[in-house]
Amino acid sequence: MKLTFLKQSIEQNINIHNKIINLHSEIKIASTQILKTLKKKNRVFICGNGGSAADAQHLAAEFLVRLRPDINRKPLPIISLAQDTSTITACANDYSFDKLFSRNLEALYSTGDLLITISTSGMSKNIINVLKFAKKNKIYSISLLGNKGGSARKITNLPIIIDSKNVARIQECHIFIGHIILEWVEDELIRKKK
Repeated sequence: MKLTFLKQSIEQNINIHNKIINLHSEIKIASTQILKTLKKKNRVFICGNGGSAADAQHLAAEFLVRLRPDINRKPLPIISLAQDTSTITACANDYSFDKLFSRNLEALYSTGDLLITISTSGMSKNIINVLKFAKKNKIYSISLLGNKGGSARKITNLPIIIDSKNVARIQECHIFIGHIILEWVEDELIRKKK
């Protein structure tokens, strides 16, 4: 690997991360909505495909367990809609992969819950379908998206868009935003108890 390649990748990462400041308003709204949902004892559902599925499970684990090793708190109910290999393969085989997230959300949601979708394209049919289900059932939705937001941008309540075509850089920003939101929500929940 040439040093120039490494430098170029680091510069791309820094440049895109610097633009996240322009998303302050959207990140603040997302954080507040998640906090309100959790304070009402409701749940947050999260989903994505491929690397975004890994990010969704990563963030779910940090809500359920903890993000920072020096902060002990009660677990927070965030649930990945990519449940397990049995559910994923059964739905793909018996119905359609396009229905995976909407079918799981239909089975698990209660009034007042919240949905987070993660998609670098905003075009995945299973993401579009779960957002349509959420809209129809008055479930507030937040979408971490890439490029121009795709079709998901028009369906979700709150699009947070990383304006880039580079999937790796988009995903790096998505996990960063997820961590920022979780840190703030965690701090607010702990502050209320003091």
